[in-house]
Amino acid sequence: MTDTVKLALGIQPDFDRASVERAYDRWAPVYDLVFGGVFGKGRSAAIAATNAIGGRVLEVGIGTGISLPNYGPNVRIFGTDISQAMLDKAKDRVADLGLKNVEGLAVMDAEKLEFPDRSFDVVMAQYVVTAVPNPEAALDEFARVLRPGGQLILLSRVSADAGMRKFIENRLQPVVRRLGWRTEFAWSRYAHWLSRSQSVELVERRPVPPLGHFWLIRFRKLQSAAAA
Repeated sequence: MTDTVKLALGIQPDFDRASVERAYDRWAPVYDLVFGGVFGKGRSAAIAATNAIGGRVLEVGIGTGISLPNYGPNVRIFGTDISQAMLDKAKDRVADLGLKNVEGLAVMDAEKLEFPDRSFDVVMAQYVVTAVPNPEAALDEFARVLRPGGQLILLSRVSADAGMRKFIENRLQPVVRRLGWRTEFAWSRYAHWLSRSQSVELVERRPVPPLGHFWLIRFRKLQSAAAA
């Protein structure tokens, strides 16, 4: 989606990678304290869905590794994040807890994943889509590295498509951009990406705490994408 199209749809201009990286470097020391409990129920739902599938898992935006202890023994996890400070916390967690099912942790851009096509059975991204400069590019990458039949599991804030809530969210965007995320990412953008992609299908979307603004969204990569 070009900047011209975004502006025509009333979508706020995106932020850049460097500003996101700086924001999450600042969040690293307090991230678990601020967000650990708030997003706990959503995180549990996403991890349960991942454990039910098993296999090789890529968690994009793994942050401090807060999810790592909850993955089942039937999964092997590779974690990426844009923030080295976040990953340093995750590496300490892996070492302290002796987590043997973590294959690796690496700084990586969600829009340019350094993996071959069809590398993972599950791609998990918690609160990442609204925190990258070009969300559709990231979603394309998630689908690319997913094996046919595998699932893309997202936790994400879904904004309003219209009305007073959309007005408030747009007004708040200049403020929250400095914190490292956007208020604007409505379901219509997911639907537009889904129709354009044609390599995945929607499996589930349901609200999760807090506040009813956050959703668990699951896509499955189509078997027909095997030759794509």
